[in-house]
Amino acid sequence: MLPLPKLSLYGFQHILAFYAGAVIVPILLGNALGLSHDELVYLINADLLTCGIASIIQALGIWRIGARLPLVQGVTFTAVSPMIAIGIGAGGGTAGLLVVYGAVITAGIATFLFAPFFSKLVKFFPPVVIGTILTIIGLTLIPVGLQDAAGGADLMGEAAYGSPKNLAYALGTLLFILLVVRIGKPFLSSVAVLIGLVFGTAVAWLLGDADFGAVGRADWFGVSTPFHYGMPKFELFPILAMTIVMLITMVETTGDVYAIGEITGKKVDGETVASALRADGIATVLGGVFNSFPYVAFAENIGLVRMTRVMSRFVVVAAGVFMIILGLLPKAGSLVAAIPHPVLGGAAVAMFGMVATVGIQILGKVDLREERNALILAVSLGVALLPTTVAPFFDRMSDDLQAVLDSGITLGGLTAILLNLFFNVFTRRTAMEIDWDEIERDGPADSQLGTAER
Repeated sequence: MLPLPKLSLYGFQHILAFYAGAVIVPILLGNALGLSHDELVYLINADLLTCGIASIIQALGIWRIGARLPLVQGVTFTAVSPMIAIGIGAGGGTAGLLVVYGAVITAGIATFLFAPFFSKLVKFFPPVVIGTILTIIGLTLIPVGLQDAAGGADLMGEAAYGSPKNLAYALGTLLFILLVVRIGKPFLSSVAVLIGLVFGTAVAWLLGDADFGAVGRADWFGVSTPFHYGMPKFELFPILAMTIVMLITMVETTGDVYAIGEITGKKVDGETVASALRADGIATVLGGVFNSFPYVAFAENIGLVRMTRVMSRFVVVAAGVFMIILGLLPKAGSLVAAIPHPVLGGAAVAMFGMVATVGIQILGKVDLREERNALILAVSLGVALLPTTVAPFFDRMSDDLQAVLDSGITLGGLTAILLNLFFNVFTRRTAMEIDWDEIERDGPADSQLGTAER
């Protein structure tokens, strides 16, 4: 336990590294589902509030819940595409959110219950599966960022969509982020996306293309209440899709726990992993109840721990308190919601592109000259790109089934898992295990750009 001034300073530093990745998920989902500005603000505040609670649970620990390690929790990027597919399939707007929340709550319960058994199944997720899934996540999310770069889904079909001005904002934001990474110190590079969003929004405001009028009208204080949009709807195929997403995030969390254990010098065993996964499950259930989303440990904050060498888990508890405070300030959420679509899109392209890069990095450790591994990658990529590149491909399927099939992440991830079982597990072939410590050492974890896979 550090003195209060240092605790506050280091905790706020975690907020800076975490903030851009934390708020981008509700913004992307809200924009895709056609939510109003006020509804989008509510999602952002609910997300920050739940992030704070989840981080405190993970770092502080309650009973056998929480790894008791300096792990900051945030909404997983893995869930973005599936949630958009589920929400749009359910009619969009707040009606779509109710189906999303039903799936999120159920998947969170499944994660909590399955946590003690998962450590025994990690061997079924070799590098060819993890690398393929992360590559798919990046490739299927990039179009979401590109759509915002052109002006957002609500402008499709209008003259303003893809206008030179919008493309200039997106490109300018992206180039500024790259410039910060190029000339900045390590910590400055780790918050490059956040700085880029501020820069792009400031330029848009100076040119009259960013409206902050809603910030002045927003309340100073507001609490996210359970089931704000109504009681969740529990539908089979959306639940299946979100459960697959949580299965993928469980692998992510396992890697994060081993990485932070290596950095802090704390021995990590199966029970530590199970406790961390239980915290993910509880946080995801809370997310569904308090109008937020599935949660996972943020790797950018792991990189920050390694860089600063401040290993106290109470620093993350302090960061959690700051998040809760931000989640109670609608004006802060309204300020974030005012970020223009093209600016957001420029930053998102960089973040999601790096997700694919991390996947490619892991695939570099796989012998792709071996035909079975090559087929797992090839077929999974092809299947994942079906709903992304040929939007009407599954239009003749039932609405419920489309919730699974219209998500490239769910479809491609499930394909990679099943093909690995078919080629490498049922035939009793030995699959190379993933070395999470080596990935964390070699990977660009100190950079916000390099750890945006969440």
